[in-house]
Amino acid sequence: MISHAIFVLSFMENHLLMLLTNHPKLNFMLQVTLCLTLMAFMLNLFMANPCRKVYLLDFACYKPANSLQCTKEMFLERCRRFGNFSEDCLDFIKKTLERSGLGESTYLPEGLMRFYPPNTCMEEARKEAEMVMFGAVDELLAKTGLKGKEIGIVVVNCTIFNPVPSLSSMIVNRYKLGENVLSYNLGGMGCSGGVRAISLAKHLLQVHHNSYALVLSTENITPNCYMGHDRSKILINCLFRVGAAAILLSNRPSDRRCSKYQLIHTVDTHTASSDRSYNCIFQEEDHEGHMGVTVSKDLLAVATIAINSNLAALGRLILPASEKLRFLANYIIRYFHVANIEPYVPNFKSAFDHFLPHPGGKPVLDEVERNLKISETQMEASRMTLYRFGNVSSSTVWYELAYTEAKGRVKRGDRVWQIAFGSGFKCTSLIWKAMRTVDSREKMNPWSDEIDEFPVVQPQSTGSFSFFFESFEPT
Repeated sequence: MISHAIFVLSFMENHLLMLLTNHPKLNFMLQVTLCLTLMAFMLNLFMANPCRKVYLLDFACYKPANSLQCTKEMFLERCRRFGNFSEDCLDFIKKTLERSGLGESTYLPEGLMRFYPPNTCMEEARKEAEMVMFGAVDELLAKTGLKGKEIGIVVVNCTIFNPVPSLSSMIVNRYKLGENVLSYNLGGMGCSGGVRAISLAKHLLQVHHNSYALVLSTENITPNCYMGHDRSKILINCLFRVGAAAILLSNRPSDRRCSKYQLIHTVDTHTASSDRSYNCIFQEEDHEGHMGVTVSKDLLAVATIAINSNLAALGRLILPASEKLRFLANYIIRYFHVANIEPYVPNFKSAFDHFLPHPGGKPVLDEVERNLKISETQMEASRMTLYRFGNVSSSTVWYELAYTEAKGRVKRGDRVWQIAFGSGFKCTSLIWKAMRTVDSREKMNPWSDEIDEFPVVQPQSTGSFSFFFESFEPT
């Protein structure tokens, strides 16, 4: 590093002296500018810490047993049998399910499938957590051959369910990790928690040498079942389903050859300083004392703002120079009122091969597709994941990547863009580079035994139907 810097310094000094000698008419300010540029370059060269490369060895998505599959009609029938929902509420649930983008094979936990009324106690919530977390981690360790004691960092994220001991401690206890393991438990971060957990693990791997980091993303449906009459809270019942993903990261140079992906960029955006953003997804009790998560009608507008802010930061990192110049020219023309033109939306498709946005619901995907001008083919993985598994919160983007792999579409050198957004309001983007072509016949993929059945043609929604509602009280 030092010898290289000395060589560069010597090379640039010689050329700088030649330039000034051969052109004595150069003004003083140009000479000062050149010298300051040289000093800034050398300061950056000496003081910048090299970023450790982070590799994704493999990941696993939990697929529940067929006994936990729930069709839309089964879900509606259970709501009828619970006895707490009015006919107006049941009609709202039916319409929401019809337009949600969910299919007929999503999963619910045992506490909601086997009990009338649903059993949402701590014991059932723990059962769900253990089922999905241990199921995902067991599969991941089987795929990688790694032993629990080799893991040095554990990051678990789950929005609603945060028991004592923590979910990360459940992992440490189950797999008998070492006493020096670094464990973190992220709560309340919504559907963006999974990609945020990757971002945290990346920063930890910059500090701790030769380490493996296990990231576990899930949501617990059992304690999140809302039993009141507020439409803005019932919406969560209709969309969220059971799932979890376990991801194994490494900063060991020796793991480069056996890894699937390299993490290239992480971009985090947090807009909670705005009250509108902060309140658009909010856990609270209704007037009858039923706990639930309110989804405000402002969600789409808030999400658009957060996504645009995230894209502005991401664009500087990944867009080719031609797209940056087009955007700059458009901005200058509009700023100085040279012509009345529409704002230029950069072509992000030129910077990635696979686009995997979080499928919060069909209206959210429709909005993302329209604003970013993404093709139906590039939205396929997101729409099919929503159809097959539902919104599995922070782990959903990993089911999307598993779909893309099962289709045999990931080739060596491909760039994968995962973007997720959630309460706060937060938005995070991850950019991965495929280190090898992924075999579509790879075992232990949640799609492997049914991938040929997809994509499916989904029926178009008829009529207008607002997806987000003000609080509803029965008459």
